[in-house]
Amino acid sequence: MSKTPDFKPVRANAPANATDATAHAAGNAEPAGYIDDFRRAGHDTVDWIAQYLSSLGDRQVLAATKPGQLYDALPPSAPQQGESFEAILRDFDQLVMPAVTQWNHPRFFAYFACTGTTPAVLGEMLAAALNTNGLHWKTSPAVAELEQKTLDWLRQWLGLPGGESKNPWFGIVYDTASTSSMHAIVCAREMVDPEARVHGANHGNQGDLVLYTSDQAHSSIEKGAIAVGIGQKNVRKVPSDAQFRMNADALAAMVAEDKAAGKRPFCVVATIGTTSSTSVDPLPQIVDVAEKYGMWVHVDCAYAGAAAVLPEHKHILAAAERAHSLVFNAHKWLLTPIDLSAFYTRRPDILRQAFSLTPEYLKTTDDPRAHNLMDYGVPLGHRFRALKLWFVLRYFGRERIEAMVRQHIEWARRLAALVDADPRFERTAPVPFSVVCFRYKGQPGGTQGAKNEDDQRVDGQNKLIMEKVNASGRVFISGTVLNGRQVIRLAIGNLHTVWEDVQEAWDLVAKAAGEV
Repeated sequence: MSKTPDFKPVRANAPANATDATAHAAGNAEPAGYIDDFRRAGHDTVDWIAQYLSSLGDRQVLAATKPGQLYDALPPSAPQQGESFEAILRDFDQLVMPAVTQWNHPRFFAYFACTGTTPAVLGEMLAAALNTNGLHWKTSPAVAELEQKTLDWLRQWLGLPGGESKNPWFGIVYDTASTSSMHAIVCAREMVDPEARVHGANHGNQGDLVLYTSDQAHSSIEKGAIAVGIGQKNVRKVPSDAQFRMNADALAAMVAEDKAAGKRPFCVVATIGTTSSTSVDPLPQIVDVAEKYGMWVHVDCAYAGAAAVLPEHKHILAAAERAHSLVFNAHKWLLTPIDLSAFYTRRPDILRQAFSLTPEYLKTTDDPRAHNLMDYGVPLGHRFRALKLWFVLRYFGRERIEAMVRQHIEWARRLAALVDADPRFERTAPVPFSVVCFRYKGQPGGTQGAKNEDDQRVDGQNKLIMEKVNASGRVFISGTVLNGRQVIRLAIGNLHTVWEDVQEAWDLVAKAAGEV
């Protein structure tokens, strides 16, 4: 197994004053040779990154360390005297790297992909060097306006309405979909109960607000409701159908029942590409129900939004223009390193109304084109996250991104065909995108029907198959539970993946099944 080279020592022809990173200028914490040290270490680091990314397939996917191993290997306290970049980078390579699970790996199939691509790495380097903080427009016009433009490009790719429509969609970057969806829930509350901002979550009949989402929705929706004071008991889980899509008729019945009981339905969250099975909720029917009762509609397409870039998959966002907000994570299937979550809403007035709070020391220009990011969310500080997405969109372009997404979807279908052709396995969910859920049936003679000892035995066999595959170090897969049964889940989405990687994963699964 090949290994990326260790960081190189300081070059022999470096200036003498640049080799001692602990020598400080008088009265200054900046080490002598500070910039020269950076230049040399920076070149070495870029070389290391390039070698790392070009040889990922030779590494183990999962970290082989034991809990606490890295912690115990590091010194008990920070150094009194500064150390050289050489020493720091050497310890990174020898101590930290063995404890890293390789999310960039071509055979990382456990969760939705999160590829850190080279243009985005360069964008992150520049953002870190600039170290700018977009509180309001004046603190960094570039942060505010590049984000506006880059998210508008992405909006066009997703097919959301722009300036030509009566209600153009507004975008802002948060860290993750959990944060984006929490902001959507606050907006929903603001729309039906603007006094909650002033009087808190428990004033009047605020406690009667009810949020609806599928029983397949991501846990972040429930967490968001907890965080903003809606309360876990006021999150209604709408049952899903045989294909794990929200049942719109059940939603309508639940909303009507709650309304009759004096409660206030205020928000419904639809998912386009659920985490477990990537099912697609029937958004047009969900919006119909929501409009009847004046509810906010939030669309969670954190993973599958990338598929909407493809002309043949535009239909997955049908009726999204009638929703109030939408989240798409560019750090999943759009080649951007974590974290970058794009939040869109056609009601930025409500988002601003919910969060704008400007003390005297933050007041700035009243120019209508001065975009103050601090007015549109909980965070005051705002990183230059859009820079890396701007690099990605420009470097890859729509054509290459479309080709990658289309290829991953095709490979998932090929894998599904292999599962269907093997009598030992059964596919447990449709394959609309790039995730395949399947299950080892167990040995012949197993009983049928409800959960029982035989079902538990087969669940254990599926878990054992995953453990064997992951123990190989070659592949990392994960599982989930569908219809109360343990299933194996394989997610394709990494830039570096080729079909042979998917085939190897299937071969390892098939081999492990023969051993249980």
